[in-house]
Amino acid sequence: MMKVFDCEQGSETWFRVRAGMPTASEFSTVLARGRSGGDSKTRRTYMLKLAGEILTGEPMESYSNANMERGKAMEPEARNLYAFLVEDEITRVGFIQNGAKGCSPDSLLGTKGMLEIKTAFPHILIDYYTRNDFPPEHAAQCQGALWVAEREWIDLAVYWPKLPLFVKRVYRDEAYITALAVAVNDFNMELSQIVAFMRRHGAARAA
Repeated sequence: MMKVFDCEQGSETWFRVRAGMPTASEFSTVLARGRSGGDSKTRRTYMLKLAGEILTGEPMESYSNANMERGKAMEPEARNLYAFLVEDEITRVGFIQNGAKGCSPDSLLGTKGMLEIKTAFPHILIDYYTRNDFPPEHAAQCQGALWVAEREWIDLAVYWPKLPLFVKRVYRDEAYITALAVAVNDFNMELSQIVAFMRRHGAARAA
């Protein structure tokens, strides 16, 4: 069942409602594989962090860097620029949960669309324009958001001041989403096994 939480992204409430579950922004980590197709260290680290949230009931401290803070500061301006381009009603939401997965879209558009805002240095944004295709590095997050929110299309808007806003729309890729669903389900099964192991370990020590 899908649940929509009306909270400010980055708030204490937002961290708590998303704790312990994989989210679209990290679906690329869920899909990650190590060298020669082996286990990925980043995938395992992410899984262990989620296990810690489930076991302690406390969200992990969020990592932030200059690029992330820059993105937060520029997001309102990017959204305002985007609003001039579309006729759909733009709705802000905090978090969407659908089963044991979630996403935090930058906006919902009408009844079928979504918006994901990114900031990119000028040379990256210019490269996007010259290539004029959907940046593959954002596929997992955007297709994952469509899957979680049960929407049909998503606009990726990439922004940097003094440069034109890059907007590329992508529709649901059902084959990609099917593969992603398998990966996320496998991830959640492994996560539940780790949580169960730790709980058994704690019960044995208490005895």
